[in-house]
Amino acid sequence: MINGELLQNKYSLVRGAARRARQLQSGAPPLGVSNSLKACRVAQDEIRHGKVTYTVMPKKTALIEPAA
Repeated sequence: MINGELLQNKYSLVRGAARRARQLQSGAPPLGVSNSLKACRVAQDEIRHGKVTYTVMPKKTALIEPAA
């Protein structure tokens, strides 16, 4: 199970795993042993075992200026 401080919701887990999977597909070496060769599963295993952590950044808010 993922530490609750790292996981805000399932969506953030999916985004973190997807980003890591893209890194693996681009040539980044795996950080642990996985039973799968698929980048998505390897990324999930790395997160589950605490090898990879991620931070969900708050969304940027648009600055709206009043009309003159």
